[in-house]
Amino acid sequence: VSIAESEGMPEKPNKEYISFTLSNTTVKSIPLQIPSVMTPNLSPNSKRGVDLKIGQEIYFKSGGTKHLLLKVDNTMKDGQEVDVAALIKERKEELGLK
Repeated sequence: VSIAESEGMPEKPNKEYISFTLSNTTVKSIPLQIPSVMTPNLSPNSKRGVDLKIGQEIYFKSGGTKHLLLKVDNTMKDGQEVDVAALIKERKEELGLK
């Protein structure tokens, strides 16, 4: 077995996790589910920093049913702030929920 170094080939960035902030801009608590990671309850007018793996899903509940809120992907930027309340409102409209 021999190992050869290749010169001039750039390394592919292997970014597996994204660090971002979940923000609750409302006066109500927002319960979320992040399977196999945590079940955060965003307090009113609060922010919570998270480091989540690309592909990780975040869910919210409406009417006792769990719905996908977002899936972490490589379009998200480190340090990005996600307005959870606005995103839930948008997802409810997409799903036809009240």
